[in-house]
Amino acid sequence: MTQLETLVQQARNWIEQDPDAETVAELEQLIKASDESGLAERFGQRIGFGTAGLRGLIGAGPNRMNRVLVAQAAAGISKYLKENFDDPSVVIGYDARKNSDVFAKDSAEIFAGFGIRSFLFPELAATPLVAYAVRNLGASAGVMVTASHNPPGDNGYKVYDFSGSQIISPMDAEIAIHIEEFAKSGSVKSLVRSDSFLDVPSSVRLGYLQSVSGLLNKHSARKDIKIVYSAMHGVGAGFIQEIFNLSGLAEPAQVLSQQQPDGKFPTVVFPNPEEPGAMDESLATAKAQQADLVLVNDPDADRLAVAFKKTDGSY
Repeated sequence: MTQLETLVQQARNWIEQDPDAETVAELEQLIKASDESGLAERFGQRIGFGTAGLRGLIGAGPNRMNRVLVAQAAAGISKYLKENFDDPSVVIGYDARKNSDVFAKDSAEIFAGFGIRSFLFPELAATPLVAYAVRNLGASAGVMVTASHNPPGDNGYKVYDFSGSQIISPMDAEIAIHIEEFAKSGSVKSLVRSDSFLDVPSSVRLGYLQSVSGLLNKHSARKDIKIVYSAMHGVGAGFIQEIFNLSGLAEPAQVLSQQQPDGKFPTVVFPNPEEPGAMDESLATAKAQQADLVLVNDPDADRLAVAFKKTDGSY
């Protein structure tokens, strides 16, 4: 077989197990166009699983983030958990990126299908909340579907151990072996799925908010500071409002253009507060409001940039 014929066969095999009409159409178009480079880009390698989990462009094939790749990852994690815990459980959260909710639900169904107690957040979650939930619920592991501050075309799959910490070696390598074994020998269509997963109890979110607000009260001597906050089109806006309300502090002024979750991140090139220009709208709002402090989260709210007003009025 020629390289193109081999790639076409790989693509057809992928289509057979792909439940997503969009990525199926993507591959069918590449096959129809005999686009060897496009197929090679998607099938020449696969996204590697490591201590940061998975992260890459959304699209079809093993070198993209998609429902097949996520299902393979969930199966590999399930096998690891079944081997290492007598009664494993897992917490799953997701952000506002494209397909994050779909990847999270697929994972919850597959974990449950393996007989693993699975807790899925019923709404958008901040990454630190998922880590907190793992500890709070005594779970064996956690999964957060997010690409953090990557460009809008990306998504990812972070994995946490029983302590709520990002996985380290050799756990990542052992999971990666299971993922590879399943990818080579099985079809995701053969995976047993179950809707027996549970919602993460609302008490977990409240406990997290109370814990954070308690720290804010402990360390805040002044209550008259004027603050501007941006969620950078991510999940943080609601959390920051609730935390400040619980603390009895004045709610920060929101950067309205970036307040609502939007995985397209329309007002920034990269949704990373460390990138040049990413805080422009926040600083403009701060100047207009004469704010003392500017707080900017990245989209999954696990990174924070801070600016403060200097004596000359600049930030």
